[in-house]
Amino acid sequence: MIVALIGGLLILGGAFAVIGSLGLVRMQDVLIRMHASSKIGTLSTGLTVLAAAIWFNDMGVTVRVILIVLFLLLTAPIASHMIGRAAVAIGVPLWGGKATDDDDLAID
Repeated sequence: MIVALIGGLLILGGAFAVIGSLGLVRMQDVLIRMHASSKIGTLSTGLTVLAAAIWFNDMGVTVRVILIVLFLLLTAPIASHMIGRAAVAIGVPLWGGKATDDDDLAID
């Protein structure tokens, strides 16, 4: 049962990592790409290290996993914010389109 849980966490972590990498390729500008990579990267890393904590079943490993997740939760948003500010400050072109076309939403 524990092995299945660990396998599920690892598969979910890997799947979210793949989804995040697709987001880097498919998104339109640097700010949207950064959002996709920071959120999904934190989630996939958290799931993977949670699987490691369950696998090793040791207090020392569990404390390290908690510290890793806390570090990621604290630093990923700050790093993303600073990268976004730097991108805007140096004039990186941003996507100017709309997410939806207003004509498609009109009721006939």
